[in-house]
Amino acid sequence: MRERAGMDFLQGRVLPLLSLLASFLFLYLKTSSKLSTSDCSLIPYDRYWISSKRIVTPNGIISGAVEVMGGNIVSVVKTEDLKGIVGSTQVVDYGEAIVMPGLVDVHAHLDEPGRAEWEGFSTGTKAAAAGGITTLIDMPLNSYPSTVSEEALRLKVEASEDKLYVDVGFWGGLVPENAFNTSALEGLLNAGVLGLKSFMCPSGINDFPMTNISHIKEGLHVLAKYKRPLLVHAEVQVDTQSHAELKDGIGDARSYLTYLRTRPPSWEEAAIRELLTVTKDTRTGWPAEGAHLHIVHLSDASSSLDLIKEAKSSGDSLTVETCPHYLAFSAEEIQDGDTRFKCAPPIRDANNKEKLWEALLGGHIDMLSSDHSPSVPELKLLHEGDFLKAWGGISSLQFVLPVTWSYGKKYGISFEQLASLWSERPAKLAGLEFKGAIATGNHADIVVWEPDAEFELDENHAAYHKHPSISAYMGRRLSGSVLATFVRGNLVYSERKHATTACGVPILAK
Repeated sequence: MRERAGMDFLQGRVLPLLSLLASFLFLYLKTSSKLSTSDCSLIPYDRYWISSKRIVTPNGIISGAVEVMGGNIVSVVKTEDLKGIVGSTQVVDYGEAIVMPGLVDVHAHLDEPGRAEWEGFSTGTKAAAAGGITTLIDMPLNSYPSTVSEEALRLKVEASEDKLYVDVGFWGGLVPENAFNTSALEGLLNAGVLGLKSFMCPSGINDFPMTNISHIKEGLHVLAKYKRPLLVHAEVQVDTQSHAELKDGIGDARSYLTYLRTRPPSWEEAAIRELLTVTKDTRTGWPAEGAHLHIVHLSDASSSLDLIKEAKSSGDSLTVETCPHYLAFSAEEIQDGDTRFKCAPPIRDANNKEKLWEALLGGHIDMLSSDHSPSVPELKLLHEGDFLKAWGGISSLQFVLPVTWSYGKKYGISFEQLASLWSERPAKLAGLEFKGAIATGNHADIVVWEPDAEFELDENHAAYHKHPSISAYMGRRLSGSVLATFVRGNLVYSERKHATTACGVPILAK
């Protein structure tokens, strides 16, 4: 079964519209010519080869080399075809390490401008580079102001200047104030956001209020013209009486199970049932054809997932992601008061985790994302241990590749599946035509990592998040050490060092 699942991934079981998104969405990179290659890279070469016995390509794993020139991949050659080609050109040989497309994380909160003390472009993208992530798409909330207007997007891009170690795109926000204002939404999309994001429950951020299904329907119809996705946090508050009772003190606020009961799977199921009343409009020949709906951070592997499978089979343009923390942890192991593990939707029980892995490797969950949602340590209330009041969010950006590999080995995850789930499919969702695969013509966005290298995540491990101590992964022993990260041909990270200058660029749709 695992071998069969791996073959399915190699055959590219992605909804046809995702390929359409990539072909229709033209992107430009806002670049600067004032920096020399040596400022941006730990190697001084503009043309060189990356060599390994294990290179993950769309056509399988090969032994060979990747030729890089001017920031792009210009050829991918098997070992037997290398004689007489490499010649005097510089070769960076990584032996038997895995050479894989750089990760594309479509769900991260970098919190700048406005809340740079939580996380910022510099620290967040340094952490991303150290974790093999070459492209981030920044969520429109947790920064201030939220990215719900052209002006807010302009502030985002300005705040990122000279701070990006990887390339960064931006989602815009769909909120009640702009949902029925077509010109406002089109202005935001024309300004360069790669798509829109909305919440079906309170977001916890005052200037990013929740939407209802009417707002979401309007958003999809506007997005159809642009062929860009709408990302939705799919939880609707139901069972409100029991939730209120728990918050009034019936449950022990230090118990994770108390928090788990406040956000049951029925919240996700109810939201997805509502969403499916409008996703049918995205079918071929229907009013919102060209739009696409993407459900973020699914944690419920039972009824919610069954509904998603049924909608996909009916032709709805729909995808879904989950996150490493739902695959690594289970509710039973979370200790009283350890609020590092609080997130929304919550981490559910061990049986649910097993079903998530089955769905992921069976192709029913389309991709992975970090949902890196940091904060200042005080908001996690680590000393109080109050799960009902603490800030919800898992700080994870630098660790998602080794976490996915370390926990996925038990289930037989392959290197090809990692590349599909973390690179190819997320790139297609975001419309990043030249990213997500080691293929001729693509950006030379590459991660090199050693799957057998083990390490402890502790105070001695170089972590670049603003506040690594609040990560739920601290204290874990993991496999899969990142050796090098290349972004558009620049070696931006190697052996615990970053390039001297941050030369990542903002990605804007046009």
